[in-house]
Amino acid sequence: MFNLGLVQRDLGDFEAAVRSFEGARALLDAAKVPSQAAGAARELGITLLQAGDGEGAIGYLEEGMELAERGGDRAGLGATANALGLAHLALGHLQQAVEALQTAVATNPRTIRPDAYAMAKANLALAHEEADDAPRARLAARQGLQLGAPAGPVRDQAAEILGRLGNPSGDLLAALDAEQAARWPAMVREELIRWIDAPSEESRAETEAWIAGVAARREAAGDLAEAWLGALLELTPEEMERAITGTLQALVGREQEIQTRFRSSVSRAMPRFHSPQFLRLKDAFARIASSTGVEGWS
Repeated sequence: MFNLGLVQRDLGDFEAAVRSFEGARALLDAAKVPSQAAGAARELGITLLQAGDGEGAIGYLEEGMELAERGGDRAGLGATANALGLAHLALGHLQQAVEALQTAVATNPRTIRPDAYAMAKANLALAHEEADDAPRARLAARQGLQLGAPAGPVRDQAAEILGRLGNPSGDLLAALDAEQAARWPAMVREELIRWIDAPSEESRAETEAWIAGVAARREAAGDLAEAWLGALLELTPEEMERAITGTLQALVGREQEIQTRFRSSVSRAMPRFHSPQFLRLKDAFARIASSTGVEGWS
């Protein structure tokens, strides 16, 4: 019944597909085979969405998420959350769309399911754009495009969003300004990873914007520096080396006051970490500063 529904949907017979998926869902015992039941609920919801019944789709997709989580099916959970986000987006439920698509991103790690991650990011970018949140829309679009060659429609959607909204640097800080501090580490980590792999000019521009932005936010500077240092610690040693080197090189070109404020914020944030991490950060900055001729990091 499930496979028949897939074929019927591919042939454009949505009514028949809905009946088949309903039959499959009824036959699959959620207590015994939650992942399979979740799949039937998900495909039923997706079919209803494609047929233009977004309201009808939401209930099945929410059920599919619950069952996928119960069955430990992270890939299925991500696929269902992505579809739920699109259903909410189609109905103009923008906050619900963002929340569902954030779940889709979180359950599709970029290193494990890069295609699903890129798709969720592109859809999240669209939801943020619809909500008039240009900084977050651009962040999500760039992060979706970062993975080399995502599928054509995904790549095109993300590129079109950047075409409509422009592509300035400094969006991370603008997004953090409007976000609770508890969310900062994850947001900084995702963007820092992107900067490391971005073309050198783009990476330099983003790093310079970060330095100036942290220096300008006197009250939040310490917390921002802490989130950034925490993200550095989660990188591989090679990536951490590149990130610190790029930051110190960019710092040299800034005004002296900005250099002093940024360096002070970072230095004051380091002791917030446990001793091994603190010493690792302190030694890395001092060593790289010495090798690059940057003063004040002893």
